[in-house]
Order: sequence, then C-alpha cells, then structure tokens
Amino acid sequence: MYIKKLQLKKLFNTRDLGGIPAADGMAIKHNKLIRSGKLYKLPDETVKKLKDMGLNLVIDLRIFTEREEYPDTMIDGVEYVHLPVLCTVTPGITREKSMTRTMAIESRRIKDEFGDSDNYMVEMYKTMAFGDEPAGMLKDCLRLIIDNDGCVLWHCSGGKDRAGIVAMLVESLLGVDEKVVIEDYMASGKFQHRKYFWHTVGLKISPLVPRFKKILYSMMAAKPRFITEVMDEMKARYGSVVGYCKQRLGITDEDIAVLKAKYLEPVDAK
Repeated sequence: MYIKKLQLKKLFNTRDLGGIPAADGMAIKHNKLIRSGKLYKLPDETVKKLKDMGLNLVIDLRIFTEREEYPDTMIDGVEYVHLPVLCTVTPGITREKSMTRTMAIESRRIKDEFGDSDNYMVEMYKTMAFGDEPAGMLKDCLRLIIDNDGCVLWHCSGGKDRAGIVAMLVESLLGVDEKVVIEDYMASGKFQHRKYFWHTVGLKISPLVPRFKKILYSMMAAKPRFITEVMDEMKARYGSVVGYCKQRLGITDEDIAVLKAKYLEPVDAK
C-alpha cells in the first residue's frame, strides 16, 4: 500500500505522497509533497521529524478565523504562506447570539437549495474549483509547489477537502492514474476513522437540529462523489483535470515538465 499515514504526534490525516505511482514507470519522490490537517501545537519531536524530512514551505489553505483559533506551529527555517480557500457555497454559519436559530436557518437553506447535504458538499467542491477567488488561490498554490526546491506541506483544518483538492490537482499533473487519485482522497476516511467516530458520538448527543447534524456528518465524510464529480466537471469544461489546470489556472507544459522533474523518480530508484 503506497498511501500511508505519517505517524507524527499531534498531526492528523497527514501523509507523504511519496511512492504513489505515476505514468511511464515513475513514482512520486518521498519527503517532497505532504498533505495534512492543521499544524496546531506540534510537539518538539514532530517538529524535528518534519525538519528532518527537509520541510521548507508550508501552505495554509484555511480562512482567517480558522487560523486564529488554531494557529500553525512555527518551525525555524520554514516559510509560511497563507492562501485562504473559502470552503463553502452559502454565506455559512455566523457567530450570532442564538446559534441554535442560526443553525436551523442554515440547515433549512441547504435543504431548500441543494436537496441534501451530500449535494451541498459536491457544490462546495465545485465552488472551490470554479469560483474566481478560490481558483486564484489554487493557482497560487500550484505555482508555489512548482517553484519550491525542498519539501512542501499544504494543509487545511482536517486535511480532506481543500488539501484534497490540491492533492488531486498535483497528482493529476504528475500523471497519477485517476483511480489512485480517488484512492488517495478516500484514504482521509480511513485515517480519520477514530476522529470521525468520536465526532459522530458527540453529534448524536448534541442539541443541534437533525438537519444540521446531517450537514456536519457529510462535511466529515470522504465520499467518492465529492471528488469524482468535480473532476467530471473539469473534464466537461476543459477536457481533463490537466486541461483545467492549463486553461483555468494558467499552468503551462513547461510548468508540468518542471513539476515532474522535481517530484518524480523511477519506481526502482532508491
């Protein structure tokens, strides 16, 4: 199994893409491309392991409120870049005095506009890919990865949605088979199984309205259609995921060649 969770304390849903096979007998190099959840209050031993891997760039995809609540652990010698990708379709949950009323209104709107919470998640992924502002952030993220010469880590809060979109784009540009791209996305469900279980238990006993609980269940899940439907939309509009990167994000053939030269090696390379 080439998709493996990095066993690092206080890091969740974190994995090195190294070892994932690409086209023409190539595979992604180890200690070069890391996707993750938040980097909050990392212990010294985790920081040391990340530095030993050669980490020199962290791309934070979270919005400002997420960063304020759970700030990244700052590591000496590592550059931090903030590219906030808004992960929502509607204006979202606001911090009002009556959260119960706010949640009821929001869940009703999602039900009315999207039918169910899974449809909402699909539209959220499409908004991340095709909305002008989030697409601009994805473009900047890919540019940073292409230009970096060390080890880059990109992350959101849970490491599934925004980090998953970036991983899908990078893997597609590197020539990873679509089935493997989807497998990597789905691994978030396996790697977050314990966390998902306890969050589910907490939701069951919480006073939240049932409709809103369903939304949160979907937000925690890594369902295949969330990633496949946004990929299908890219194919419909631009011919392929790579076509989306070229035509929408401005990635060139030269960029792709640089990306492959930096991050791929022969499968039998040591």
